[in-house]
Amino acid sequence: MSAQIILEPNLYQGVRKPVDEAETLPTTSYYSEEFYKAEVDKLFMKVWNFVGRDDCVPKPGDYFTIDFAGVPIILTRDQSNRVRAFANTCRHRGCQIVEGSGNSKALVCPYHGWTYGLSGELLAAPEMQLTKNFDRGDYGLKPIRLETWEGFLFVNFDPAAGSLMEYLGDLPERLRSYNFADMKMTRRKEYMLACNWKIYVENAMEAYHVPMVHMKTLHKQRRETPPPVPSKGNWVGLYVKHKGSRALLDGDVGFPPIKTLEGMAAEGSHYPLIYPSTMFGCTTDCMWWLELHPQGPEKTKLIVGSCFPKETVARDDFDEVVERYYKRWDISIPEDNAISELQQKGIRSPLASAGRLSHMEPLVHSIANWTLDKVLGGR
Repeated sequence: MSAQIILEPNLYQGVRKPVDEAETLPTTSYYSEEFYKAEVDKLFMKVWNFVGRDDCVPKPGDYFTIDFAGVPIILTRDQSNRVRAFANTCRHRGCQIVEGSGNSKALVCPYHGWTYGLSGELLAAPEMQLTKNFDRGDYGLKPIRLETWEGFLFVNFDPAAGSLMEYLGDLPERLRSYNFADMKMTRRKEYMLACNWKIYVENAMEAYHVPMVHMKTLHKQRRETPPPVPSKGNWVGLYVKHKGSRALLDGDVGFPPIKTLEGMAAEGSHYPLIYPSTMFGCTTDCMWWLELHPQGPEKTKLIVGSCFPKETVARDDFDEVVERYYKRWDISIPEDNAISELQQKGIRSPLASAGRLSHMEPLVHSIANWTLDKVLGGR
């Protein structure tokens, strides 16, 4: 199917109907190269994308790298303690400069030795003295917009985009009492998935699948699907009122509640999706996130991070007790990974077609329509 046809709004009339009448997205939107390219160009290159915590670069000289929607990125903490983001592409002939993470006084391109400071400036360019009109000051690393919220890092590839706080709307106030700035990231784990990014997002934002997919693990936690919470900004979410922590398996005992919690946060858990591809789980004693980096129409990197209050991390028994939380995530997340890959296989069939939505999947409808708003624009 050509790009012109797949971006024809008439193809999505069923998705645009009210949720109780609506269809799911056409199956091609989960594997089409043309649709994925439109998502990258019109969505991921235009919005604020979550890329982790500033804990990933805790000290001056630290750096780590990611590949987001085809863009290699370096995140650094420079000598002035500022966290920055740059294109991970040498300004000489485009070689990727560094991989993984580390600590260094400079970033050296492995191809011809061009050397950059952690603030992006070109420090050295060997054998360029005979090149006419060459000024090192014109060839620093290309910066990428980076803004933070309570220690969380977001990048935006569009110089004309509004601020991160404008993008998030009322979410920071809704989650204010968790006091994320006083938390510490304790683990970051990566998975490579053979599925489209939307499949994983949709799965994370509905509880319809829990009795089947999490039959032996989480099924006791969610007996009903709560209604979506009211939201302003580029996010949607669910809230569940309950006792105890939702980051533990049934019967496990964990840490005491976060002391600063107020209102709804003290009585249950928030599950917001920050569009397009980041889910938070905010419960009474900790928070975790699911961070998706699209790698292609049928390939996605999943990063699972976890944070606890610094006071909790300082406990003598932290290393022992936190394993109960990791056990919960290490059981339930692979279950979601497996079902998402299985759905991708099924949706790839030439006999697959759009389905209908249950009343337990309202946010699947919201996610589809937000995506279409961005990808189709005014079409």
